[in-house]
Amino acid sequence: MKIDHVAIWTKDLERLREFYTKYFNIKSNSRYTNTNRGFESYFLEFDSGSRIELMSMPDLVSLKNSAQIIVGYAHIAISLGSKDEVNIMTNRLLEDGYTLVDGPRYTGDGYYESVFLDPDGNYIELVM
Repeated sequence: MKIDHVAIWTKDLERLREFYTKYFNIKSNSRYTNTNRGFESYFLEFDSGSRIELMSMPDLVSLKNSAQIIVGYAHIAISLGSKDEVNIMTNRLLEDGYTLVDGPRYTGDGYYESVFLDPDGNYIELVM
């Protein structure tokens, strides 16, 4: 078994699609639209076959304004392959104005990581 994909709700499909394809060498499919439900999505695929689905519908409610930790998914970790690549991507995202939450650093469980917020405030771990 394996995880096929992780899905992220967003109010701005194009902005999030541009972020993930620009920084993580992900290929995007064509926009899917279900006019009956007002649902739209993209599937973004890594070379490894892992995928992220970006989804949008009218009237989405955001919980990202809360400073509290909530029950549910915490982050997506993207393996960049090496400590050097984590450092390079950390610097690139910082230079482009994205929010660094933590790192780069070694964690207690042995990961070398940086943690950023994507344009919607979702946590992205960059790991080696």
